[in-house]
Amino acid sequence: MTGTLITVAPTGAEVAKDDHPQLPTTLDELVAEAKACQAAGAGLVHVHIRDAEHRPTLDLGRLRETVAALRAETDLVVQLSTGGSVHDPLDTRLAVLDAAPESCSLTCGTVNFGDDVFLNPWPFMVELYERARDAQVVPEFELFDLGQVAALRRLLDTRGLPWGGKVHVDFVTGVPGGMPGTAQALVAGVQALPEQVTSWSATGIGRTHLPVMAAALSMGGHLRVGMEDNLVYARGRVVASNAELVARAARLAEEMQRPPLTPDEVRGLLGLPVPAAA
Repeated sequence: MTGTLITVAPTGAEVAKDDHPQLPTTLDELVAEAKACQAAGAGLVHVHIRDAEHRPTLDLGRLRETVAALRAETDLVVQLSTGGSVHDPLDTRLAVLDAAPESCSLTCGTVNFGDDVFLNPWPFMVELYERARDAQVVPEFELFDLGQVAALRRLLDTRGLPWGGKVHVDFVTGVPGGMPGTAQALVAGVQALPEQVTSWSATGIGRTHLPVMAAALSMGGHLRVGMEDNLVYARGRVVASNAELVARAARLAEEMQRPPLTPDEVRGLLGLPVPAAA
C-alpha cells in the first residue's frame, strides 16, 4: 500500500460538550471540522451526531441532514456509526442506513465497554450486513477483540462479500473490556484476519493513540484519529481540534512514505463508486 487512509472520528457518543467545548456537536461545527480535517489529510469521516442539548442521538432527520451537509461541503467519504450510544436500541441502529451514507460501521460482536455493554449479537450483525448490501452501503467492520475477528470470518464465509467487493476492517484498541492498545495485540489481530480482507486500519483509545498509530503504519495499515478516541494531544495538553490530530497523522504517514489518500482514492480502496467530475 503506497498511501494511507486517514479516518477522522470527530465526536463520538461518550464525551460531554460541557467538559470539552471544542468537541464538534452542532451541524455547523461538524461541517467546519470536517472541512478542516479534509484539508489536513483526512479521507473519511466517521460520524456520530448530537441533539440540540449536545446529547447523542440517532434521529433519522438529523442524520439525513448531516449526510447531505457533509456531501455538499466536503469530498470526504461519509460513514455513519451504527453503534450510536451503548444505550441505543438495535432497531434504531439499523435505521441509520435509511440516511443513505456511503459507508457504515458494523461491529463484529458484543463487548464490555467500560462499565457498560456494547451489544452486537449475531442476528443483528447479519441483518445489518444484509441491509447494508441491499442499500449499497459499504460496511467497515469494527473489531474490538480477537473473538470479533473470528466472527468476521464467519460472517464473510456464510454471507459472502459486501457490496463493492472490498472488505475493510478497523481495529479499535484500548477500550476497557476489549483488546489492549499495544503493538503485540495489533499484530495478533492482523495475523488472524480472514483472507477476504483487503485493507485494515487501527486506532488506540487515549494514551494508546500514538503507539497504535506507529504500529499500524509500520505494518502497512491505515489510521483512525479523532476526539471520539483521544482528547489529549501530548502530556499536559488537551486536543484543540480534530484537524490537529489529522495533521499529525498525515505528517507521520508522509515520513513513512505513505502519504494520505485523497477521498476519491479512499473510495477506490473501499470499493465505492467515484463521483463523476462536475
